[in-house]
Amino acid sequence: MEWSLLFVFNSVLLGVGLAMDAFSVSLANGLNEPMMRRKKMCIIACVFAFFQFLMPMTGWICVHTIVQYFNAFEKFIPWIALVLLAFIGGKMLLEGIKNEDEEVEKPKVGFAALLVQGVATSIDALSVGFTIADYGFVMAFVCSLIIAVVTFFICVAGLVIGKKFGTKLSNKASILGGVILIIIGLEIFITGVF
Repeated sequence: MEWSLLFVFNSVLLGVGLAMDAFSVSLANGLNEPMMRRKKMCIIACVFAFFQFLMPMTGWICVHTIVQYFNAFEKFIPWIALVLLAFIGGKMLLEGIKNEDEEVEKPKVGFAALLVQGVATSIDALSVGFTIADYGFVMAFVCSLIIAVVTFFICVAGLVIGKKFGTKLSNKASILGGVILIIIGLEIFITGVF
C-alpha cells in the first residue's frame, strides 16, 4: 500500500475496531471510579493507546523476523485474554458483591491492574501485524500510531460515560464493571477459538 487518504482511513477503521475492547474496559473503570480525575483518565487512556500501538508493531516485527515462533503462540492469545480479563473482572465482581451493603469507597484502578487490562485488551492486536505486513517500517509505525490516537480518544469517551453512570449506579457499578470485563474476555476467547 502507498501513502494515501485510503491508508489513513483504513488505519482509523483498524483503530476503531481494535479500541472497542479498551473502550468497554474504560467504561468499566469509569463505573468503578466515578470520582476519577482528568489526569488519571489521561493516564488510563494513554496506557491503552500505548498497548494498542505496541501490539501491531510487535506483530509486524514478528512477521518480518520470527514468524514461525509467533504462529505457535497465536493460538494462545484468546486464552491469555480470557484469563487476564476474567481475573480482573472476577475480582471487581467479588469486591462489588462483598461491599454491596456497605458504603465503602471502592478501590481505585491500580497501575498493575491497568497494565494487565492494557495487555488483555490489546493482545488480539498482535494479529494486525500480519495484516500490515506488506507495509514498510515507517508505514507500519504510522498505522500503529493512528490506532493509538484513535484508542486514546475512544477510551477517554468510555471513561467519561462510565463516570457519569458510575455516580448514578453507586454500589452496583463495581459489579457491572466486573461483569463487563468477564464478558469481554469471553467474547475475545469465543471469537478467537471459534
